[in-house]
Parts: sequence; structure tokens; C-alpha cells
Amino acid sequence: MRKHPVVSVAIRGSQNISCLATYVKRAADNGQMALLTTSSPGNAVVAPHGGRSPRLSTNPIAIGIPTDGAPILIDTSASATTNRRIERARRAGERLPQAWLVDNAGRPSDDPEVIYTDPPGAILPAGGLDMGHKGFALALFVEALTSGLAGRGRAAAANAEAGAGPALGSNVFLQLIDPAAFGGIEAFRRETGFLGQICREATPLADGPAVRVPGDRAHEALSDQRKNGVALHPEIMPRLRPCLEKYGITPPEPRDRI
Repeated sequence: MRKHPVVSVAIRGSQNISCLATYVKRAADNGQMALLTTSSPGNAVVAPHGGRSPRLSTNPIAIGIPTDGAPILIDTSASATTNRRIERARRAGERLPQAWLVDNAGRPSDDPEVIYTDPPGAILPAGGLDMGHKGFALALFVEALTSGLAGRGRAAAANAEAGAGPALGSNVFLQLIDPAAFGGIEAFRRETGFLGQICREATPLADGPAVRVPGDRAHEALSDQRKNGVALHPEIMPRLRPCLEKYGITPPEPRDRI
């Protein structure tokens, strides 16, 4: 980035890039601000605000912001919940914590099964029934950055379904910004660090915990895991075991946390 202080890349036909925050953290640790988004043109599970028909993917967004301390790490989605959380709740026979879904009759629901009916229900945009216009707007922004700039998205996927082309993977947009080319890296870190600190120092809600800035919990968890090991969700290793056995990899044995 010594030559170009802003670098933008659009990728089409990518594989699932999984946890977006891990990528933007690397950039923020190196002093660059990063914006990373992805969408899946061949997947439709999120309804537009005011609708019940699935039209969009969950469209996650991650942003890494360098500070004078640990970076601010934003990793969220334009949907009220994610596919993985729905799948996990379904496998466990559980309901979701809130009515983040809408069934095919247009009624809000916390039952993961509504996604698998015929016709299917949908995930609500972030903000739910009341404020979902905000999540819907973000979803359209992500679609424009990923599929729009890559030049191959849902229109191409619709033609592919008709036999006009290959199946599509995920589309990705990445932008890196070097603060040194603007107001300077030290000024940037001073401003972002101060902003994070005054937010943490805000008076919490009645009987509520201290205010956290996005990324604080992740940094705490990383520090704890480096010291005490990673506590996996109970279903992770059983689901990984067939793959490990297929490639002759000995599964790691659990250990007691220190």
C-alpha cells in the first residue's frame, strides 16, 4: 500500500470465506482500515423489509479499525440471524431466542423449521419487523459492492437456474485504506482510540454491564484461549470427526481448562 493508499478488490465465484473478522483483524493489526463483505448470489434466505419471500443472503459485513490499543472489530450481518445459528438450533430441537424469522404465511416465528417448509419462510433483515429497513438497506449495499462490482450476481444466478450458465459461489468485496495517506496514522489511532474509550466509559443501563466496543469480547476470548485452550461447542468435534477420519487425521483429545 505504499503506492496506493486505497485498494479495492471484487471477487466473484469464491468459496465461503467464513469468519470475516479474522481477515480485517490482520489488516487492522498492520495499521490499515479494512472493509470486507460477502454475498451468495445462488442463495436466497433473507426477506426484504416488508416481505415474506426469501430474496437475499445473510450478507455479512466486517470492518477492522486500528486504534492506539486493540483494534475495533465489527463483524455483523444484514440479517436478524445467520444460517448456521438456525441450523444448530434445528439440530438441537430448540427454538431461536427471538422471532427472527417469518413463516410462509408472513407471521413472525422463532421456529427454525419455518425455513424448511414448502414454500419456505425467511430470515428477517437486521432490525426485525420494526426496524428491518436498516438491515435491508445494508443488504442492498453489500449486494452492490459484491455482485454489482464483480459483475455477476443474482441476475446471472437466475439464468444459471434456467441452464444458461454454471452455478455461482460467493462474491467478495475487500477494501483496504491506509490512514497514513490521509490525516496520518498517529492522528487516526488517537481519534479511534479516544472514540472507543469514551464509549466504554459511558454510564451503562440500569443494572447493566459495562459498555463494550465491537471487538472487546473477541480480544478477551483470544487472550483466554491462548492461556487456557479453546472451549469448543459440544457438537463441533462429532461433526468434524468423519472428515478427520477420511484424511487419516487423529482427532485432538479434549483437555481440562486450567
